[in-house]
Amino acid sequence: MRAVALGGGHGLHATLSALRRITSDVTAVVTVADDGGSSGRLRRELGLLPPGDLRQALSALAAAEDGGSLWSEVFQHRFGGDGALAGHAVGNLLLAGLFEVLGDPVAALDEAANLVGVSGRVLPMSVEPLEIEAEVTGLENGGVSRIRGQVAVASTPGQVRRITLHNPERPDRPPAAAPQAVRAVLDADAVFLGPGSWFTSVLPHLLLPDLHDALVRTRATKVVVLNLIPQPGETAGFSPERHLDVLFEHAPRLRVDAVIADRDSVPTPARLRHAAAGLGGRAHLADIADQGVAGRHDPDALASCVREALGLAREQ
Repeated sequence: MRAVALGGGHGLHATLSALRRITSDVTAVVTVADDGGSSGRLRRELGLLPPGDLRQALSALAAAEDGGSLWSEVFQHRFGGDGALAGHAVGNLLLAGLFEVLGDPVAALDEAANLVGVSGRVLPMSVEPLEIEAEVTGLENGGVSRIRGQVAVASTPGQVRRITLHNPERPDRPPAAAPQAVRAVLDADAVFLGPGSWFTSVLPHLLLPDLHDALVRTRATKVVVLNLIPQPGETAGFSPERHLDVLFEHAPRLRVDAVIADRDSVPTPARLRHAAAGLGGRAHLADIADQGVAGRHDPDALASCVREALGLAREQ
């Protein structure tokens, strides 16, 4: 099965960790709008794609049951202290070096995948560093405010209503998707959106015209994986079905086949089933939360629910 997962950060890591239990042919399509931490520093200083979410995806696909290879561990190692390297992950620096030497982010990620032992592939959703802009209500001015930057949007005390995406270096034209990411979605057997930061990791993929069109046209089974808990700042107070409403508002032409949610995270299952049906899909509720870590999906349980949603359990 050719599986493609779109997202970023810890949410994408959860999906990839589950998918690699089902198939070795997994492609991650990763957001490139991060502007905080180590990634933000490298982006501002070197003008490169922010590498942090890309590194996380490589780590998820390289991780083995026994803890992974030495290279995978080193890739995730973060420098301490208070010097110039403090806070930087080794993998971020390595990716930045590959980006500069090869001049092609996709080729650089393929080389990094070989280094850490990834059997699938990690792709940026765009080869241009992008910027998120959000319409936010509930701030001091009482009206609609515009906030720029992933960190600012993710941490706003207001209510995010809508986001747009653009390349700050070319604000006069729509941002372009990486052709390899578009092709991966069109060729996939199954495509996954979520979980993750809804406005800053999941929805941005729908705002690239070419990638949005591919998600609408692909014949793959399309699956949305919902978060376990609302995220303060971005989706505070959101019900599970509200996540789907926002998805539809940003991509009215998109239809999905399945919506996966944790049973204990859905107060009103009938409402979620109705919302999923409105997008053309069916809701699948199961116990998929990690009982040892709050807010994290259990990869084995999520993989089992994915099998059910795709009909693989029945085939077996």
